Amino acid sequence: MKIGYDKRAEKTWSLTSWKSTEDPSPGVFSLEHDPNGTSQFVILQGSTRYWTSGAWNGKIFSLVPEMRANYIFNYSYSINKDESYFTYSLYDSYSSIISRLVLDVSGQIKQMTWLDSSHQWNLFWAQPKTQCEVYASCGAFGICDDNAVDGFCECLPGFEPASPNNWNSGDTSGGCVRKADLQCGNTTRANGERDQFRQVSNVILPDYPLTLPARSAKECKSACLNNCSCSACAYDRETCTVWSGDLLNLRHPSDDNSNGQDFYLKLAASEPNGRVSSSKWKVWLIVTLAISLTSAFVIWGIWRKLRRKGENLLLFDLSNSSEDTNYELSEANKLWRGEKKEVDLPMFSFASVSAATNNFSIENKLGEGGFGPVYKGKSQKGYEVAVKRLSKRSGQGWEELKNEVMLIAKLQHKNLVKVLGCCIEQDEKILIYEYMPNKSLDFFLFDPAKHGILNWKTRVHIIEGVAQGLLYLHQYSRLKIIHRDLKASNILLDKDMNPKISDFGMARIFGSNESKATNHIVGTYGYMSPEYALEGLFSTKSDVFSFGVLLLEILSGKKNTGFYQSDSLNLLGYAWDLWKDSRGQELMDPVLEETLPRHILLKYINIGLLCVQESADDRPTMSDVVSMLGNESVHLPSPKQPAFSNLRSGVEPHIFQNRPEICSLNGVTLSIMEAR
Repeated sequence: MKIGYDKRAEKTWSLTSWKSTEDPSPGVFSLEHDPNGTSQFVILQGSTRYWTSGAWNGKIFSLVPEMRANYIFNYSYSINKDESYFTYSLYDSYSSIISRLVLDVSGQIKQMTWLDSSHQWNLFWAQPKTQCEVYASCGAFGICDDNAVDGFCECLPGFEPASPNNWNSGDTSGGCVRKADLQCGNTTRANGERDQFRQVSNVILPDYPLTLPARSAKECKSACLNNCSCSACAYDRETCTVWSGDLLNLRHPSDDNSNGQDFYLKLAASEPNGRVSSSKWKVWLIVTLAISLTSAFVIWGIWRKLRRKGENLLLFDLSNSSEDTNYELSEANKLWRGEKKEVDLPMFSFASVSAATNNFSIENKLGEGGFGPVYKGKSQKGYEVAVKRLSKRSGQGWEELKNEVMLIAKLQHKNLVKVLGCCIEQDEKILIYEYMPNKSLDFFLFDPAKHGILNWKTRVHIIEGVAQGLLYLHQYSRLKIIHRDLKASNILLDKDMNPKISDFGMARIFGSNESKATNHIVGTYGYMSPEYALEGLFSTKSDVFSFGVLLLEILSGKKNTGFYQSDSLNLLGYAWDLWKDSRGQELMDPVLEETLPRHILLKYINIGLLCVQESADDRPTMSDVVSMLGNESVHLPSPKQPAFSNLRSGVEPHIFQNRPEICSLNGVTLSIMEAR
């Protein structure tokens, strides 16, 4: 179908949401061509605009960057005297894929593909990009968290879902209601107990604020208390902000967003953390004192026990892995509950790790991945370490932490990063690695100012090291392991530029040579093998494909994703075109000025193209790859056409009268891709 506008008939082609997840009658959201005549699309809630695609730039809509990460769909936007419309089709190579474009009840436009392996729809991309960017997706007095494990929405303290059945089924648009009515304006509860405030911390503040004159936070709260329509207030820099009626569009900030603020939510006095009546305060005081005394005795007993064992939790000495250091906290034991414990890993207290990283200061921050920031730390004896602090709202929880700890702790290879210990206290989950002073491969490879540091000898050294590390994982480690997220940013470099494979949070233990199916697709667009990205099937050949992409990136100095050159959609297509035309040497990064025999470069390109062939059966094993890299006289077979390489911007789709321009969709990195 088309989405757009028929100028002759003055007819609009649009998508309309359902009224609810159970009611397919027309809802309040619609996706339409911009009525102002621009080359963009908007999502309307009634007549209110709250999302736009951005203008069509000839390849994609400017505010939908996910469109760069596509290998499957032929997107087209056409404008002529009669019509303005957007449409898409499947490329011939993927005509068997089942796809649909959906505007759901929350107002989010989603492109879904069907996974035969798991018999369910898989999210390909969605806009607004996150559920929490959808206006008021959690309704009144609901707060949205894109990184939450169990549902995106939760009610504010003192509130509960207005419709529990709809809420539990995923329709949170009805929002939340108070558990207890406010005293303000309620003449039937004149019991002398005033309403009170509860602080809500680190959130993106609600929409539609009002500003009142106030000289202090106390004065601001008083103004809100005395106004029965006031639901919440905030005081910052001599500015009093208040909200009346429903609180809408509350969100937890993302990990890379520092705009979170605090505000005060008005609640009934009977709510927890509120003031208690004068007849109850003595009882609460006695209970509080009893709990405090009991806690003090317990802490004193634990301290004496640890002191007798000589285990000082504040020591941070990674040079000593003796029995005194290899103690286990009770929280850590939960990680291996019910399993045979095969890992003896040093455990460290949160206080010691915090001290080593200068309280996780911004100056010590090395970078940030999908699961949280990484900091540089230093032990008391001066040993440098890398500290990965898993975000409390990241998708990585106990299972992923256990996965990474148990896998890496068992692996011993010079081309795999070493884990030195971990910290598990309350909500904190921290991994401690050996420090890599040269950061990651992508830091050099894709930076125009730094990639010259990677000369040919260094690049070959990195290629061979990564290949040896993968071969160990697939064949020689105690457990056959598939990494599933091999890419340039997960190749760390030590002081001598030796490569080490890192980030095993998504790795999986593999017991045979057969493929396994999953409905939890993880990894990075551009490095995923076709059978994994489209069908959820993974095997050791999935890692081989990722290695092939990485090899071609190292040779060319270019990213596979976001690649535009000639008529090729991506780096794989570009390399294939050059190879077919006997111009493979043109793939080499121009910064490599040293004289390089043509046959050596072509050998590496040949190996890379063999690894990225569309059929997993055609790809070599990592054992074969290592043999090819190390044997000068080995005869290499001719590669077949790579996956995702047969799409060109000059293709003429048969279903269109006008020749559209096909866009490349290769730019976005997704650490986890799964249906919401």
